[in-house]
Amino acid sequence: MITSRKVRSIIPTRTTLEGGGFKVRRPAAMGSLMSPFLLLDEMGPTDYGPGEAVGAPWHPHRGFETVTYLLAGEMEHEDSVGSKGTLSPGDVQWMTAGKGIIHSEMPTSKMIAKGGLIHGFQIWVNLLAKDKMIEPRYQEISSNESNIAEKEGVWARVIAGECLGIESSIDTMIPITMIHVKMDKGSKLEKSLQDDLNCMIYVFKGSIDIGWMTVDDGSLALLSKGSTIEVKAREESEYLILAGPEINEPIARYGPFVMNTQQEIRQAIDDYNRGRLA
Repeated sequence: MITSRKVRSIIPTRTTLEGGGFKVRRPAAMGSLMSPFLLLDEMGPTDYGPGEAVGAPWHPHRGFETVTYLLAGEMEHEDSVGSKGTLSPGDVQWMTAGKGIIHSEMPTSKMIAKGGLIHGFQIWVNLLAKDKMIEPRYQEISSNESNIAEKEGVWARVIAGECLGIESSIDTMIPITMIHVKMDKGSKLEKSLQDDLNCMIYVFKGSIDIGWMTVDDGSLALLSKGSTIEVKAREESEYLILAGPEINEPIARYGPFVMNTQQEIRQAIDDYNRGRLA
């Protein structure tokens, strides 16, 4: 039986500063994010002058995955396991922190010197307890390697999962759907989705209808269970579709560490302070 997902609630965003002082839009009630997602930050868009661009200097993580998706600007990644890379518009970085990694995400020297627009997303994805202490890994998918689906006024970059018959090539620890969608005014998208997965849609341009509910720019829509998502664009719009399984495990969280118990958090802090995290 085909059942269309409905909007269960809409969460507004608020603007805050992160990392070295860069502006992000973040859902006002982060605890409302649906498992397995832990954080959803829209970085910018911010148009920096020469010498103004900032990022996230060296910092640790343990127990989850970070996804960086860049829409504008250039960022440099470097981490404690030796991975280095430059992110350009359309590039995706999927970093599994596992038992521990220390990394930095900074504007390139060119961006710092000349300034310019930076816009993108950072998303945190939880790991199962059995995977929280695995070896860290780093995946990078450039814009010309990512899979794009297009149909009747709908454009979709399939970061993870599937859309319009196109599948992602990225390897995820659990079944994740992460899709960047652009829609012309009046266009429609119908996407099937495993009905037991949690799903939410974050709109960052324009306005869309999901069923009889309108979701505007800067809003996060949490969806009910169902086998399909039906979206209609009220105007030229862009949004992210995020879906994944419920992880029914305890969450202990402190800053850059996400584990299952407070003892594991204390251990992560001690390991970092003693230089044993990564």
